[in-house]
Amino acid sequence: MAKNYQGGKAYGSLKSEQAKQLEELNQQYLTGGDWDDVEDLPEKLESYKNQFMEFDENNSGDIDIMELKRMMEKLGQAKTHLELKKMIAEVDTNNSGTIHYHEFLDMMLGKKSTVLKLILMFEEKKKAKEIPKGLPPKKTLADLP
Repeated sequence: MAKNYQGGKAYGSLKSEQAKQLEELNQQYLTGGDWDDVEDLPEKLESYKNQFMEFDENNSGDIDIMELKRMMEKLGQAKTHLELKKMIAEVDTNNSGTIHYHEFLDMMLGKKSTVLKLILMFEEKKKAKEIPKGLPPKKTLADLP
């Protein structure tokens, strides 16, 4: 049995292939016309693609219950398996037991508020307001109101 020592290289190519597939789905959302009323749609789709890729650890194209569990733990929102199953059931439209990318986008762009969407939106807002590190910039008299 030959071992594959190209882990990093293979993983990188797998991630780039996944990015291409998700970008194709993003293009369908951009050109489909169903989401034209969403402001900043291209930026949001790119952000959601990056979020999804971060949490789809095995590059299967969907987020299963264990990936969702690790995602919630990373966000500091640990949940029980029953809560995770309920979160998946809220989003899962084809009853696969996982969250596919198109279901993830429908959840994030749609009007319905799911627990997962609220947590992800809260974390996104929390990230944006990071406290700057280091000394504050020096001010001169001209900077005063």
